[in-house]
Amino acid sequence: RRALRWASRRAPARGLRASPRAQIAMPSWVIDRYGSNDVLRFTRDMVFPVIHFPNEVIIKVHAASLNPIDLSMRSGYGATALNMKRDPLKLKAGETEFPLTLGRDVSGVVMECGLGVSYFKPGDEVWAAIPPWKQGTLSEFVVASGNEVSFKPKCLSHTEAAALPYVGLTAWSALNQVGGLNQSNCSGKRILILGASGGVGTFAVQLMKAWDAHVTAVCSHDASTLVKKLGADDVIDYKSGNLEEQLKTLPLFDFILDNVGGSTEKWALDLLKKWSGATYVTLVTPFLINMDKLGVADGMLQTGVTVGSKTLKHLLKGVHYRWAFFMPSGPSLDEIAELVDSGKIQPVIDEVFSFSEVPKAFLKLEGGHARGKTVINVISRQ
Repeated sequence: RRALRWASRRAPARGLRASPRAQIAMPSWVIDRYGSNDVLRFTRDMVFPVIHFPNEVIIKVHAASLNPIDLSMRSGYGATALNMKRDPLKLKAGETEFPLTLGRDVSGVVMECGLGVSYFKPGDEVWAAIPPWKQGTLSEFVVASGNEVSFKPKCLSHTEAAALPYVGLTAWSALNQVGGLNQSNCSGKRILILGASGGVGTFAVQLMKAWDAHVTAVCSHDASTLVKKLGADDVIDYKSGNLEEQLKTLPLFDFILDNVGGSTEKWALDLLKKWSGATYVTLVTPFLINMDKLGVADGMLQTGVTVGSKTLKHLLKGVHYRWAFFMPSGPSLDEIAELVDSGKIQPVIDEVFSFSEVPKAFLKLEGGHARGKTVINVISRQ
């Protein structure tokens, strides 16, 4: 389907597909070491991105947004695994990942295309979520693989669009690719979403309602109005009493999405229907932490043992236990864009900052309790 959509929008064949603009440096927010907010540094001399592979595009960033992973990466979370992904054969001995640009979401305009890109052309308005092992989007320009990019929903501004790709793809990975839920099998299913007022949670509520599921959302009382507006059928305030006891009074669930982790998984799986294919999917996993602490080989081994033992333990009790991760995907963003343009999903934005206020935006995110996304306008007046 994606090929059919792109076929009508292909650029005419040409030998050279590059902007005439020559540029070697650009404004960017970078870090030169891991730490707290004081490691963020603004520079006008960040190396301009270069197309290394035929399927890559350079995007002029109009808006970006922050996610919890940006806070974690600023502090060094996942550095072992991400550096291995950046240079698996350790060919660049002595080099480091710094200066490192954070930011995963982008909404902007294609500036240059690799020679193998036939489905985008300079000037196209696009959105994407850039994988965490690549340089991020808190820059004037960013390079992305064509299969990570999608045409921006027509009904959204760049500011609005930047709020969706990373959380949307994370939720899509958990619900669709790992959880097996889709438009044709969700009708009437009882879905529980733990941590429903954050970026992933607000997207997940809307996606499940778009697919006609019954949604029970857990959040704090001051977020309940927002979550109800997004379509949740039942909203549970986790501060109003023992959450486990409150949820036990409800009928059992077919699917649980856990954005919270911690002690939740000790009791949440008891809320699932037994021997019916019911599934618990958590986005809080020890994978990157294990690799940071134990190294690549031992970390992967420990992670495999953990997920294997938990999967078997719960399978014997009649329920499925799964981990999910963000996965970049242009084709999935195509499907999300269709839902957005049809009015079934809307961005939820907590606050918008200018490009000069990136450290302030990080502090906002660090404070927690966000209702939706923290967006950065790289170009003003979106």
